[in-house]
Amino acid sequence: MKADIHPKYTDTKFSCACGFESTIRSTLGGVHKVDICSNCHPLYTGKEKLVDTEGRIDRFKKKYENISVGKKK
Repeated sequence: MKADIHPKYTDTKFSCACGFESTIRSTLGGVHKVDICSNCHPLYTGKEKLVDTEGRIDRFKKKYENISVGKKK
C-alpha cells in the first residue's frame, strides 16, 4: 500500500435533531448534524411520525383543496 495517499480515518460525531448522538469512525471527521437517524426513523422504531419541516403538506392541501376527483361539473 502506498504511503500518504489515503484520507485520515478519525472519530466523527453525529447528532440528530431528536437529541440522539453517535460517534463512529469515518473519513469525514468533526461534528455533523442530521435531521433523522435510526433512533427516530419510523422504519426502525415502528412508529409513524410525520416530518414536515417546510410546510409542504399544508401547501399541497391548500393547492388541491378545491379539486374534486371523479366528479364532473
